[in-house]
Amino acid sequence: TSFTVQRGEVFGLLGPNGAGKTTTFRMLCGLLPVTSGDLRVAGVDVVKSRTAARSNFGYVAQKFSLYGNLSVMENLEFFAGVYGLYSQKKDDRIEAVIKEFRLNDVRDMIAGDLPGGYKQRLSMAAALMHEPKILFLDEPTSGIDPLTRRNFWRQITSLSKRGTTIIITTHFMDESEYCDRIMIQDAGKLVVLGTPDEVRRIAGDENCTMDEAFISVILKK
Repeated sequence: TSFTVQRGEVFGLLGPNGAGKTTTFRMLCGLLPVTSGDLRVAGVDVVKSRTAARSNFGYVAQKFSLYGNLSVMENLEFFAGVYGLYSQKKDDRIEAVIKEFRLNDVRDMIAGDLPGGYKQRLSMAAALMHEPKILFLDEPTSGIDPLTRRNFWRQITSLSKRGTTIIITTHFMDESEYCDRIMIQDAGKLVVLGTPDEVRRIAGDENCTMDEAFISVILKK
């Protein structure tokens, strides 16, 4: 599997269960060791300089993985320290992400008691605390309502327009419409790579839904 993601691009990793997309995703994030080949994140070799590579990205897990027994503010203060932010810089970034993700009304609430949409916002705020070049999102819209999903994608579009590269996995094929390009994997191999419209053309029907295109290219391989 060989591919390049451009700066500011929203790039979707798709595939059926067991396709290898999760393994690819976790290698990119540094959560799994690279078994072979060459892998660079923001120009940094992940194999040789994993710590340096990880400083360039933020990561949001599928399940809420922050500290549920701490308040929103305590979580943000903790992650600011993890990313090496202190004093005025720390305070400025915390206030910036609180404003951006509309967390002011819940800043003193215990994170574990937050509704799902707010947990997602808090996870995004923590992941973007250090203003990373790349944001990895692992099925971030699982378990949230359609309105929250729509607002989430508006936020993602805004981030990409400001130059943040987004790499996302999702099981919702309609969400691939928001991606600049998508890569579909199966059995550990790249099946198709292109824009949503290009994937439709490869599937043989420019007017089909992304669900239909996905099924078609998997069956054709």
